[in-house]
Amino acid sequence: MSGHSHWATIKRAKGAADAKKGKIFSKLGKEITIVVKAKGGNPDNNPTLRTLIAKAKAAQMPNDNIDRAIKKGTGELESAALVDAQYEGIKGGVAFVVNVLTDNKNRAAAEVGNVFKKNGLEFAKQGSASRLFDRMGQIMIPAKDGIDEDKVTEVALDVGAEDVVVEDGGFTVKCQPNDFTAVLEGIKNAGIAVDEENSSVGLVPNMTTPVSDVATAKALQKFIDMLEDLEDVQDVYNNMETTDEVDAALEAEG
Repeated sequence: MSGHSHWATIKRAKGAADAKKGKIFSKLGKEITIVVKAKGGNPDNNPTLRTLIAKAKAAQMPNDNIDRAIKKGTGELESAALVDAQYEGIKGGVAFVVNVLTDNKNRAAAEVGNVFKKNGLEFAKQGSASRLFDRMGQIMIPAKDGIDEDKVTEVALDVGAEDVVVEDGGFTVKCQPNDFTAVLEGIKNAGIAVDEENSSVGLVPNMTTPVSDVATAKALQKFIDMLEDLEDVQDVYNNMETTDEVDAALEAEG
């Protein structure tokens, strides 16, 4: 997710979240299974799993779903082998990177490719879009009455964060991917409330493309929505930099 405000994107996404709960749970389940296969099913010894479980609970994912995902990772339940893939494209100067996690790479490529074609795109050469992003951890702290900017900054930097961005809606704490869990838990241990559902390690634009035309922004958002509706798609990243007017129009669209 991107835009001139990460919080604006979150606000738009929450409007349609209830209708997509099933897909959200499926995507979280895949992430949990992959992490358990790699690092074990005990959250006490697997900080990444511990963070994912907290994220799943924040998204109101049922405990039974979480347990099944863990057991698929440990081998207690049968699970198809999952592989990841990345597809890139550029539309109207805006870069898109689509990450998938699938048990059928050919199917995933065909489905993502079909959405690209319907929106007038072809797959771009690997690196042509992804070079405009850096992999970073982002921890979202909602703005609340009495929350102190100096305290957030002091705590975040003290536990290993690289930067704290103040935005409408809250704070975005940025860190290196390997530091994500330590920074997240350090902030929580300091008594600061975190939006765990929307905190993650992912791609953050290092160069943005301004989009001030509402019709253009709506078309690009439709493209993003179509991609996110695909079962195998885990994340869709873009480097749009939108205006307040565009943000308001997209939020009104739901």
